[in-house]
Amino acid sequence: MKNDYLDNQIYIFAKIIAQMVYLTRVEHFNAAHKLANPNWSKEKNEEVFGVCANENWHGHNYELFVTIKGVPDAETGFLFDVKKLSIIIRQYVIDELDHKNLNIDVPFMQGQMCSTENLAVAIWKQLAPHIPSVVQLHCVKLYETPRIYVEYFGE
Repeated sequence: MKNDYLDNQIYIFAKIIAQMVYLTRVEHFNAAHKLANPNWSKEKNEEVFGVCANENWHGHNYELFVTIKGVPDAETGFLFDVKKLSIIIRQYVIDELDHKNLNIDVPFMQGQMCSTENLAVAIWKQLAPHIPSVVQLHCVKLYETPRIYVEYFGE
């Protein structure tokens, strides 16, 4: 027996899933940090973290990819205004990190190891409360170097 109501609901569900769009905004910042466990000796830190444990810090030119997801607006065709997304990222992340020492100058990094992994999670936590409910924060991808990056999906 054919169930037109069920067939129609499946079609609508499939159509909504098919419209899921992922939008990424790329931002850049420069920051210094040092990887060192304060409970370890200088020798142990150098053994584990190598040059990243340099007493005089070291810096990176970070590339930040912030991806949101949702269904585009029927009237504009936009998922979300990318200028507004850029303002949110700049206000809550870039202005806090750019040309700063992550270990000393950034309140949301205090009390934790300033690894790229921890920084990506902290960036997510900074952004999540400010992303409008019409979209969802999907991923924070943070490049420390052109060959090393971290992705965090809020899990």
